[in-house]
Amino acid sequence: MADPADFTHPLHAGLWQCLTTLTRRSVPVDPVTVLWEAQHRGLLDTGARPRELLDLLDGTAGSPEYWGERILQRSVLWTAHHIGLRIEAFTEDPATTAYQLVAVGSRRALADLSAIRTRWQQATSPAPTSKAARTRATAAPRAGPPRTTAAPTARISR
Repeated sequence: MADPADFTHPLHAGLWQCLTTLTRRSVPVDPVTVLWEAQHRGLLDTGARPRELLDLLDGTAGSPEYWGERILQRSVLWTAHHIGLRIEAFTEDPATTAYQLVAVGSRRALADLSAIRTRWQQATSPAPTSKAARTRATAAPRAGPPRTTAAPTARISR
């Protein structure tokens, strides 16, 4: 699912938040409620006119799945670029030790990239097919040392 930070333009991110909020509340998504939510969030205070907002939402620009993937793809690339700049800044700082560069700075920076890549993979991978849950009796045996004691016996209840 897209995140407001994935959008290039703040107006688009604000509209995304309006639409998802209305959908989450199970409120009908129509021009009046979208404009009300946009006004409530302050999108009309930024100089955007109501007609501009409605024009953005009115036209069909293709498949939502396609644009959702494009938005996430741009977000992955933008995040990777900025993480590269952060790591480059770490390397250029003479006060940064090798430990700080590898263990602290780079790992933290790469954790952000890992999070966005996970979202990308979840959005673009096919839905998993449901399989019957394995029961304890059908569970695969684990590798390990052989048992040296007898298996515990079941208690007989009275």
